[in-house]
Amino acid sequence: MRVGDYTLLSRIGEGGMGVVHLARKPGGERVALKVLRPHVVGDDEARARLAREVNSLTRVRSVRVAEIVDSDPWGPVPFVATRYVPGLSLHDHVREEGPLTGDDLAWFAQGLAEALQAVHRVGVLHRDIKPSNVLMEGRNPVLIDFGLARVADDANITRTGWLLGTPGYLAPEILYGIEPTTAADVHSWAATVAFAGTGRAPYGKGPSVAVMDRVRRGEHDLTGLDPVVLSLVTSALAPEPDQRPSLPQVIETLGGSPTVERPAVPGPAPTMTMPITPGFAQAAQEALDVAAPQTRRFEDDPTRRQPPPAPPSQSLNQPLAGPATEAAPPRPDHTLPPPMREPYQVPAPAGAAPARVSWTERLRRWILGAAVLGAVAGGLVLAPYVVSVSIAVVTVVLRSLSLSASAATDRRGRRGPKWYDGVLNVMAAPWHFLVSLPASIMLLVWTALLVGCVGLVMVALDVDDLTALGVSGVFLGVVHWTGPGSSRLRSPLRRIGLPLARTPLPWLVGVLLLVAASALMVWWAVGHDPVWAPFDESPWAPGTWLGRHL
Repeated sequence: MRVGDYTLLSRIGEGGMGVVHLARKPGGERVALKVLRPHVVGDDEARARLAREVNSLTRVRSVRVAEIVDSDPWGPVPFVATRYVPGLSLHDHVREEGPLTGDDLAWFAQGLAEALQAVHRVGVLHRDIKPSNVLMEGRNPVLIDFGLARVADDANITRTGWLLGTPGYLAPEILYGIEPTTAADVHSWAATVAFAGTGRAPYGKGPSVAVMDRVRRGEHDLTGLDPVVLSLVTSALAPEPDQRPSLPQVIETLGGSPTVERPAVPGPAPTMTMPITPGFAQAAQEALDVAAPQTRRFEDDPTRRQPPPAPPSQSLNQPLAGPATEAAPPRPDHTLPPPMREPYQVPAPAGAAPARVSWTERLRRWILGAAVLGAVAGGLVLAPYVVSVSIAVVTVVLRSLSLSASAATDRRGRRGPKWYDGVLNVMAAPWHFLVSLPASIMLLVWTALLVGCVGLVMVALDVDDLTALGVSGVFLGVVHWTGPGSSRLRSPLRRIGLPLARTPLPWLVGVLLLVAASALMVWWAVGHDPVWAPFDESPWAPGTWLGRHL
């Protein structure tokens, strides 16, 4: 299935705004492509708002954030593509490997704060920081879905249940329906760090009403949180926004330095966070009223109106300036800035065509394969038993290594690279050897049976030994390459052969060496007869059991 220029490879997530797929543009790197739901971009006004938000968010440049690399708010299937991060979410990481402690926890807290600082720097609030929106790239946190949640804050979108899905990570002022500032993200940052360090939500579990009441009262449980961040998290979870530290103070306390950002792309004036929806504010207020009758009520008109535009504020601790209200053109040209090339590779240009293999390269591949087949046949003519045993050993080793490589790639794809990956690969090698052994034996038995049948036919036809061995060698190569379980044998060999066939000179040298080796082995066998070591004669020689029955 295709969306725009992207081919959808697999489904990797789903949220209130859309479904996230792993996708790739021809010739480009993989991206996380979110296909937006119809209720999010159901009309031109919603698409225009999405275009404005994406235009603002593309200015975020930080290795701590999965930046937007492409989007099409006006296409038949609107989408937003971000850098793909091959790792587990914080929620899954903690579930599989346990809570973070010590330096790892401090590093995580600092990295997540730097990610938020990069988002705030371009005038955007995240407002949906939680363990499922933080991916672990090794030990480094990467923030995803930054700012897009505010596009859903529209009166036409009545998905209150989705908005209340994770009340334990929302700031108290959001539950009251008060316009949030960057202090709301600081509160969510602290709740997420608390989860990373304890493995549980700081405001506990249970009905949303009870959790929201604990959030409002500031009744959090930080038992077991490492002292390295305990006091900072405690102050950042203060119910009153003005009692929380700012992000620069958080980073300074953690011993960090100003974040090294990718150059910000110039864009329009900072936009304000969209106001909270009436439905959400009303639902949250009603829930709090049930748990705490003394909760104050808002007396203003339930229909919230957009405040008049205000001059842009230069302080990250104050509300940001209002968005432009002019109507968007029906189909604007949405040009995205190119992301930095380091340390991540950028996708290919939109018009890039998939790489095609020329007929000359395909011919070189076939000739190289024929040369390898000739070398196998020549080896069998020279020393049948030695070559057969060598092929069996190489088969078992290559299949085992192929399984180990696949397992390592799968682990890195699920939870990112780790410093101990090399040690783990070595420790797991014996297990992968045992797992791959049955299929390796099946492939060897399959090859031996078919090649043995060909050899018996040659002997029955009274063909000389050299010809019988040569024909059997050709069959051995073909059957072994195509037999059951041979894919793990072909994969590592292709990694050597395909790059060699791309360049004529190395390919020519390789082919000439294989042809020379084959000719030398056949020449030696013709002049000195095949070497039947460790035995003295062929299995069908006169006097042997097979020779007497043929």
